[in-house]
Amino acid sequence: MIIDIALIVVLLLLLFFFSTAETSLTVVSKPLMHQLEVEGDKRAALVNRLHARKERLIGSILLGNTLVQILSSSIATTVAISLFGENGVMVEATVMTVIILVFCEIMPKTIALYHSGRLALAIAPIMRPIVWAFGPLIQAVQMCVDFLLRIMGLQPNEESDLDASIAELRGAIDIHTSEEEVRHERKMLRSILDLGEVEVGEIMVHRKNVVMINADLPVDELIGQVTQASYTRLPLWRGQPDNIVGVLHSKELLRALQANEGDHSVIDPAKLATPPWFIPDSTSLLDQLQEFRKRREHFALVVDEYGSLLGVVTLEDIIEEIVGDIADEHDVQTAGVRPQSDGSYIVDGGVTLRDLNRDYDWHLPDEDAATIAGLLLHESRMIPDVGQVFLFHGFRFEVLRRVRNQVTSVRMIPTFGEPPEDGA
Repeated sequence: MIIDIALIVVLLLLLFFFSTAETSLTVVSKPLMHQLEVEGDKRAALVNRLHARKERLIGSILLGNTLVQILSSSIATTVAISLFGENGVMVEATVMTVIILVFCEIMPKTIALYHSGRLALAIAPIMRPIVWAFGPLIQAVQMCVDFLLRIMGLQPNEESDLDASIAELRGAIDIHTSEEEVRHERKMLRSILDLGEVEVGEIMVHRKNVVMINADLPVDELIGQVTQASYTRLPLWRGQPDNIVGVLHSKELLRALQANEGDHSVIDPAKLATPPWFIPDSTSLLDQLQEFRKRREHFALVVDEYGSLLGVVTLEDIIEEIVGDIADEHDVQTAGVRPQSDGSYIVDGGVTLRDLNRDYDWHLPDEDAATIAGLLLHESRMIPDVGQVFLFHGFRFEVLRRVRNQVTSVRMIPTFGEPPEDGA
């Protein structure tokens, strides 16, 4: 009798161990274990190896848990019958259910949730020989399970789900960077993940705002325009603005002036310009960033599917998508968003939806439009007049100014919680 009770206690301790192992090894932070392994922690490397064959790890834990639970219940039933007779089965079921539920399931798993890192490192060396011993049996069981799944039309997918991994990473960024002190870092991390989804057409400088110079101008006049411009790289056109013949760097012009001792009459700016680099507007920021690095260039001209010039994109534009606006002493400052004391925002029509979503944690859709003006046109299906008001996507939009057919200024008032509706 004493031996049976002692054996039951030992089995319950094993059940406590398997429950702790199940929770700690499955919820432990993978990035933390990876970093510890990089730093030379052998136990963390063992945890990662167990995770690499998670089906064997989980199968071994469940097999051990099941065997121990069945064996302990069987012995406890024998002891209870010898003590209480026919009522022993009911007594055993009640007592063992309470003990297993409280002390072998809830308690160990709660402890493992709060101390998963330390427990996983401690348990991994013990679980390794258990997984090795149960390996052949688990593999046979897994083959049976896979066979049954195929019969049911549920093909096991061993390939990692990239979308799920990225979504998990986004969630981790939001969870672990929710504090106001790291708000800027959160924006940067999220922007990096978005590089592959955002196209250059969404962040480019539109052609109406691009400073371009006629290559046929007299040299002295051309030099004057270059020195007055706020940019160092300027497209040169000839005949018509769409006919870009090169990109002139102001430094090359200065070198030519110095080499000719200031005699600009012998300088041909078109020969100093580099060949134009045209890219489609559908190029992703990630691909364009890699191309900038590969070609060691900082400036590209964006064209549409018909070859028409849409605008320009620079390396700085892509970097600003990650770190935010970068201003220097030559930048022309434009106040695109002006918060008002009444809680509204005066927004220039050319402000991009991505900038607003990133800077103010809004969720304006940017699939069909890149700017606030474009969003108004898309949602209203018209060119709105000054004074018209629209309600959609949790905001009240009031058109403040329009130049020809372009909306140039909008008042935005958040109306989160109100039902979205369109109106004029």
